[in-house]
Amino acid sequence: MLPEPSRATVLLGSAVLLAISVGAGVAVGSVSVPLPLTVRALLDPASVPPELRTIVADLRAPRVLLAALVGGGLAASGVTYQGLFRNALADPYVIGVSAGAALGAVVAIALGAGGLTVPIAAFASALCTVGLVFQIARRRGVVRMEHLLLAGLAVGAFFAALLSVVLILASGSLQQSLAWLMGGFGGRGWRHVGIATPFVVFGYVLAQLRTRELDLLLLSEDEARSMGVHVSRTRGVLIAAATLMTAASAAVAGLIGFVGLIVPHLVRRLTGPDHRVLLPASALCGGSLVVLADLAARTVAPPIEIPVGAVTALLGVPFFLWLLFRGEARAAGGGQEPDTNDPPRRPWTAG
Repeated sequence: MLPEPSRATVLLGSAVLLAISVGAGVAVGSVSVPLPLTVRALLDPASVPPELRTIVADLRAPRVLLAALVGGGLAASGVTYQGLFRNALADPYVIGVSAGAALGAVVAIALGAGGLTVPIAAFASALCTVGLVFQIARRRGVVRMEHLLLAGLAVGAFFAALLSVVLILASGSLQQSLAWLMGGFGGRGWRHVGIATPFVVFGYVLAQLRTRELDLLLLSEDEARSMGVHVSRTRGVLIAAATLMTAASAAVAGLIGFVGLIVPHLVRRLTGPDHRVLLPASALCGGSLVVLADLAARTVAPPIEIPVGAVTALLGVPFFLWLLFRGEARAAGGGQEPDTNDPPRRPWTAG
């Protein structure tokens, strides 16, 4: 556990990184805007030319803020899922959230829906999917984490098959559907920020209020119970919190993978497993990562805009393979000590 000054340093550094990323995201683009003019356009719009005000305040600012919100939500949900599953390879989409969101969005697009209907459909479908997964995983009134994981994989595979069928039947909307599935922030505005913010913030607050319980659950269920933790209720609250953040993020930005895998692991190496600092630091760094990924997506090959999901995948896939092979090498080493920055991986007890 980090001492108080170190925790404050990590959080301050994460906040500064996010502020720099947001500033760069708003100022840099096809039309670069000096930082002083960017600040004026946001704080005193009447003092800048109308075209500059449109670029900064109406186009870039909501896009960058939404990217920061989505990145923070995905990273925070990744921390929560990894703590619950006691596995640093767990992903925010592990229990079928992505499959449900994708199916709902693509069906809405295929039916010709526009405006805010698509993100609303994606969000509702993602929540319904998680509810279905819970019902499948429930055994005699108890939901075990291994059952939840298997149910999520099964439902996700089934919905992926349905998604393929919908894409084939609705070939006229294929391009729009694929653009949503690849993830990005093109065309997003203040309305999308308004949709996602309440759910991401509420989910984050729920998770932050349970960080002590999440720390105890890393040990074992019995030890957590002995410290006064209601294990089933705490799990339910944490899964609901992570699901809200993930579903809201997917609803407004499409599927952006690997953020909830990369960021928590890297931040954990600085903070250790203490969720009181790991959760907020990961949220701040996740926001920075997605803002910078979006900046790269729209500036690397102008006027073409690369999907943000492709950028994060280019970063995430090698990172995932490194984690995988590193874990195998450690297991093959026999007597080597585990990485103390990774969550402990004790088996789940019955009950």
